[in-house]
Amino acid sequence: MTPTTTPTPPTTPAAPATSNASSAPSSLTPTAPAPWADLVSAALLGTERRTPPVAVRSGQGGAAALLDAAAVSTVRRRAALRPAPAGERPAAAPADLRPPLPSAARRRLSLLLADRGAGGSRRGTAPDLTELLPQWLAAAGEYGYRAPEALLPALLDAARARTDLRPAALALAGPRALWLSRLNDEWKFALRGVGGPAELSGDDNPEGVRRRWEEGLFAERVALLTALRRQDPQAGLALLATTWPTERAEDRLMFLDSLREGLSGTDEPFLEQALSDRSRNVRATAAELLSTLPGSALADRMAQRAHTCVGLDRTAGAPVIAVEAPHECDAGMQRDGVAPKPPSGRGERSWWLGQLVEATPLDGWHARFGGRDAAEIVALPVGDDWRTELHDAWCRAAVRQRNADWARALLGAPGAPSQAAEVAPAGSSRDLTKLLTVLPGAERAWWVAEFIAAHGLSEAFRMLGVCAVPWAEPLGGAVVDALDIARDAGSYPWSFSGVMGLAERCLDPAAAGRLEMLTAVTDEPEGASPGAGGYWSEAFQRLVGTLRLRATMHAELTPPPTGHDSGGESESAGPADTGTSTGTDTGTSTSTSTSTSTSTSTCTDTGPDTGITTGTPAGAPRRATRQPLAP
Repeated sequence: MTPTTTPTPPTTPAAPATSNASSAPSSLTPTAPAPWADLVSAALLGTERRTPPVAVRSGQGGAAALLDAAAVSTVRRRAALRPAPAGERPAAAPADLRPPLPSAARRRLSLLLADRGAGGSRRGTAPDLTELLPQWLAAAGEYGYRAPEALLPALLDAARARTDLRPAALALAGPRALWLSRLNDEWKFALRGVGGPAELSGDDNPEGVRRRWEEGLFAERVALLTALRRQDPQAGLALLATTWPTERAEDRLMFLDSLREGLSGTDEPFLEQALSDRSRNVRATAAELLSTLPGSALADRMAQRAHTCVGLDRTAGAPVIAVEAPHECDAGMQRDGVAPKPPSGRGERSWWLGQLVEATPLDGWHARFGGRDAAEIVALPVGDDWRTELHDAWCRAAVRQRNADWARALLGAPGAPSQAAEVAPAGSSRDLTKLLTVLPGAERAWWVAEFIAAHGLSEAFRMLGVCAVPWAEPLGGAVVDALDIARDAGSYPWSFSGVMGLAERCLDPAAAGRLEMLTAVTDEPEGASPGAGGYWSEAFQRLVGTLRLRATMHAELTPPPTGHDSGGESESAGPADTGTSTGTDTGTSTSTSTSTSTSTSTCTDTGPDTGITTGTPAGAPRRATRQPLAP
């Protein structure tokens, strides 16, 4: 057999070896593109600190080569995308028939939204615009305005960053914000209704409500239940009952808490069943809700137990409250919400007693103590050192049951010498601030004003936070007088920055004229903190400027007379405005503008970007001694 041979392909002669491999043309040796993350890292650190992972052409700098490589990489990534069918065009945004903002108010909102990320500082005389945005939104909501379409994205971003803004921001944004939120995942909170006003649309039929309840996300279901309870409490309870057995324990807890809206005696059978729930937290919440219903069976059971433990000592000559705490926490007490295990540092018997008294209707104590009213009962001495425990439990009961008579009696006289010691007696869990929330607004402001006049601001900061805004007299005057006294006493100024911040947001803007004389730098008393005089002057200048800016904001929101400028969206910016517009994929643009507002102030220093002037009054000396405040 003749062997066959396989022809061999012609070979290409090998290139001659060179001593420098880099002498080969670069076009013949293409390199893989640098990863995008490496390009970004080099750009962030700078080409001087990190050599760009790219080839640099002759005569080209490293920065230019890095930018070229980034551009090529961007085109390459976009070109690699596969073509996809065109998406369905979104439906048109719904109409919002509410009146538009006046033009000055629209420019103010643009300024507030643009400044919200600046990060305010407590130093300087310029007002902190970040803290004024919530007040502006609340004031605009009172007039029923709609937000400008161009500012909706910025408004939604602000609401996403700050949950406290959401109710007012979503109310101002209206239905078009919901339309936008469907096109941007970062704004989905608006669809869930979290933080926004709970409402039902007029076309929600029972079948639609049931479908939303069964298919919605958890936050959507909570908002739906709250809205339905507000509109029809019984319908909301019936809806919850349809899925109650299949809900998770943590979900049952939140749904049960939603029953506070519209709570009434008709909810008692459902809550009684919840006392047997397998979740301890659910049982405790059900017991708390039942204890707020004075005629409930649970309230009667707790009253019987508490009255057995607390009553008048018949053997004493003078009336004295005798206390005999329970010796055990039986199964019935535990079913009614009494936690058997006390927290660290608490005795079992005092722990059980406090829970019984807290859940007992306060009105039942009058008959127990011979017809005495709340003030007379609180004034009675308590034997065997049970006073603190008993009064703390009555305080929690007054807050839970919103009983103003008992709250008033437990608070006592704000200027009494013993009140300072009663603010936090040893071992007490009493919270005077929560008790104050039970009082009517005007009485609350008066009580805090008298407390500040007697004891100063050190214990009153949290109390000020629960008073209605703006602070009514005499509260506003009491705060200003206390700050003036602290300044003249050479107190450490930075310890009052929190109160100053509250005053900027809560004082009546009409008080700006009265505060004018406090902006001057005073002589520092001996032993005062270094630089305290300058800080106090600066703080009062900022306070005056903020109050005037708040007054200007309210004036800008006043509806213009018929036939005048209505602030429509088509209005062009005035000569004092500068703005930039950024288009979005949804066809909505965001704008940023600044404006200069007029002011009647005679001050000489102008706060940046606030439209208001602050500073020392014209002609006033740079240093001054304290003068009596004008009424």
